[in-house]
Amino acid sequence: MFNKLIAALLPYFPKKFVWLFSKPYIAGETVEDAIKASKDLNTKGCMVTIDILGEFIKTLDEAEANKKEYVELIDRVEKEDIDGNYSVKPTMFGLLIDKEVCYQHIRDIVAKAAEYNNFIRVDMEDSPCTDMTIEIYRKLKAEFPKNVGLVLQAYLKRTLKDLENLMDIHTEEVPLNYRLCKGIYVEPKEIAYKKYEEINEHFIEDIDFCLKNGVYPGIATHDKPIVEGSYELIEKYNVPKEKYEFQMLYGVTPKLRQSIIDKGHRMRVYVPYGKQWFGYSTRRLKENPKMASHIMKALFFKG
Repeated sequence: MFNKLIAALLPYFPKKFVWLFSKPYIAGETVEDAIKASKDLNTKGCMVTIDILGEFIKTLDEAEANKKEYVELIDRVEKEDIDGNYSVKPTMFGLLIDKEVCYQHIRDIVAKAAEYNNFIRVDMEDSPCTDMTIEIYRKLKAEFPKNVGLVLQAYLKRTLKDLENLMDIHTEEVPLNYRLCKGIYVEPKEIAYKKYEEINEHFIEDIDFCLKNGVYPGIATHDKPIVEGSYELIEKYNVPKEKYEFQMLYGVTPKLRQSIIDKGHRMRVYVPYGKQWFGYSTRRLKENPKMASHIMKALFFKG
């Protein structure tokens, strides 16, 4: 109860205090920070996916500026020989303002990545965005079959059906590529599973569907039972290591991350950076209120 209360209040604290929590989980504010963090992770056996923080914009001018920033990011990072790709959030490009403008911006970003034979992951946001995001993904996949993937959230009751419905654009030569995660947005019980065990059960069900059908999953979890369940499915279907990967957030569960790498599995770390770190941080607090205790300890320690 205490942690939940603190998590609810911390978004109203001065940013410099919230930064005490945020800095272990964010690469920094600049592209140079992201490159430095990515190179360090590469030396530890991790691939990366780089994300510029920011979402739910208010104007299309912001969308244009965000597109330009991503295009510049890709040109900059590709010169650094980093083993990684990129993640984008549709609301950062105006999804809830003008869907077509959003699509064109993301298309330009995917086209830029494709120039380098690289890859863009289209993130999934809250439920009002789901159908529109899938629609955008379908259009991008048709034009750039090797250069775009999607995120799907296991706690949504619709997800297995979405996996099944998208199989019409799956081929053995260019398989569908998903990041599968639990989901972090607060959704009504009518559309989302709420219990830990129930969410895990459906997460494993989604992973099973992908591995069984030749879909490439990025298994995005810090939950050991999901990791162990994935190991069992990988062995069950005798899946080659190049046909899947595990994914984790920057700064989270490094020991579990290393144990996965030590077993010979591919690992990709989500590297967020940018000036809009405050919204990302407070959202993570809502996802995991236990982190609030670490902030309070940091504040106390700092005096």
